[in-house]
Formats: sequence, structure tokens, C-alpha cells
Amino acid sequence: MSSVQSQDVFVPAAGGQLFVRRWTPDAPGANDVPLVLMHDSLGCVELWRDFPQQLALATGRAVIAYDRLGFGRSDPHSGTLGPDFVVREAIEGFRAVREALDLERFAAFGHSVGGGMAIASAAAYPQSCRALVTESAQVFAEDRTLEGIRQARESFAQPGQLDRLKKYHGEKAAWVLGAWIDTWLSPDFADWTLDAQLAQVTCPALALHGDNDEYGSTVHAERIAQLAGAKTVIFKQCGHVPHRELPGQVLETVAAWLKTAA
Repeated sequence: MSSVQSQDVFVPAAGGQLFVRRWTPDAPGANDVPLVLMHDSLGCVELWRDFPQQLALATGRAVIAYDRLGFGRSDPHSGTLGPDFVVREAIEGFRAVREALDLERFAAFGHSVGGGMAIASAAAYPQSCRALVTESAQVFAEDRTLEGIRQARESFAQPGQLDRLKKYHGEKAAWVLGAWIDTWLSPDFADWTLDAQLAQVTCPALALHGDNDEYGSTVHAERIAQLAGAKTVIFKQCGHVPHRELPGQVLETVAAWLKTAA
């Protein structure tokens, strides 16, 4: 039976060290294009849980995930996030990881805001990005998304709730929460979209979305399909985290699609 080996490294970036983990199947498939996972607004490598390992087994490919600056085991972020932070991640944090790991070719897989970063990465490196998978991605500041964030702000204001984040982000937890809430609810973010980046995507694309996603309607997947030519898969009775709610379906869908995409 196949197994997966993992390796942890830290790579230098402009603002500090970034934590990276790579999962490599013992019996890799013929395709050597690795999958790079980009996490959500409160996420980190550890919060992917066993999904990267299962994804490596299902696809026969190496899977790479990293903590953005300020998150997880990466160094603290010294500033705030501007309204261009999604696109900047592609040319700053991910660029540092790509160069350190010598990723001449890659497939980008992003969840939630990480899906936007995957789109930006596909647009920024069209010769290297061979496939794009978005999961519950947001590509503009939808009212539904902002309302979900307002509700989360109220929830996290309750005693003890920040401790949930400290488990994964340590003393950076308050910054992580503020980076999400303050950035998205800023008036400067109201007109944010990824339309320009979607129009620059040239690789095959797959947009996954749950029909009960509390942080964004299926209109995001529809726009990714319209502007980037993506295939869309809408999971029924599924919320914002399909890879946790319906892991078998997500793994099967992604593995089958990648066989012909890249």
C-alpha cells in the first residue's frame, strides 16, 4: 500500500521566514507537476489536516503547502494587509516559495481567499502554472461574504474564541483575525475584484464550490468559469470547506480532472 513522506523546511522571504511542508507519495505517478496549496484567511499548513496527504495519494503527485507571512509557523507580519494583498501574495510570498523550491512547473490549488491567490499565481506565471483549482474562492467583495465576516467578528468577540486561533497561530492570532476582518470590511476593499487576473489565466481551471457556502454564493464559481474558462463543480448541501465536509468527493473530483488537465 502506498504511503506519503513529509518534509518541513523554512524559506526566506522579504518579510521573514515562511514555513513549508511537502508531501511526496512513495509511489508517485507519471506526472511530476506538484500541487501547491494556498490556505484561507484564518488558515495555515496544520489546518489542512490530513487533506494534503490524501491528495498526494489520490493524485500520485507531490503536494506543497505553506504558511503565509504572519500565519502558522511562519514569522510574524510587521504591517497590515492592503486591498491588493491577494495579488501581492502571488508575486511576494508564493514567489519566494517557488524560487526556494525550484518549482519550474506547478498546479495551484487554493481554498477561500487562497483560491484568489491561486488565480493570481496562475495569472502571474502563465508559463509555469499548468493547472488551477479553486475551492470556495471569492473573486469580488460579495455582500454575502461581507455579512459572513461580520457574523464571524461577533463570534470571535466572545470570551475564549481567540484561543481557537492561538492553537495554530500562537501570539500572531490577533493579527490573523484582524487581517481578515479589517481588510475585507475596509471601504477600500469594496470595489476589489480579480476580473483582470481571471482574464489572464491560460491553464485549465476547475472551480469547486458548495451550494450552502456561508462566505460566498456560487456566482464566484460562475465568474471563474466565465472569465477563465473553468469547469465548475457545485457540491450539494455543502458549506465553505468542501475538502473537510465532503473529502471523498473533492479528492475524486480533483484527481480525475487532473489526469487530463495537467
